[in-house]
Amino acid sequence: MTTKAKLLAFTIDCAEPKKLAAFYHQITGWDIQYSEDEYAAIGDGTRSIYFGRVPDRKPVTWPSPDKQFHLDFRVPDVEKAVEEYIALGATRPEFQPGVTEEGVGWIVLQDPDGHLFCVCPEKS
Repeated sequence: MTTKAKLLAFTIDCAEPKKLAAFYHQITGWDIQYSEDEYAAIGDGTRSIYFGRVPDRKPVTWPSPDKQFHLDFRVPDVEKAVEEYIALGATRPEFQPGVTEEGVGWIVLQDPDGHLFCVCPEKS
């Protein structure tokens, strides 16, 4: 039997860890656990997102096969959350696979460092 692991944290490479930690703190409400120029972290007491400085990191374009990951977040009102996150520094790429003629399933945004994340509705 394989030893089962519990996810402790997810680390994101970025140019400005303090800035990105502050952004994700705002959208998740998670506490800023650590904040320095080279490294920062936010968490909810169980899980954490770490941010490590990689000064020459270049964001991928969207859509692109170079995308390596994205985060998904559930919110009660997708359009309102997107408006708020853009005001905090996110951007909304033109390509939106979750927006169809039937309505909005989810919206893809890019954080201030260019990482993709999706804003998804709460389960019905």
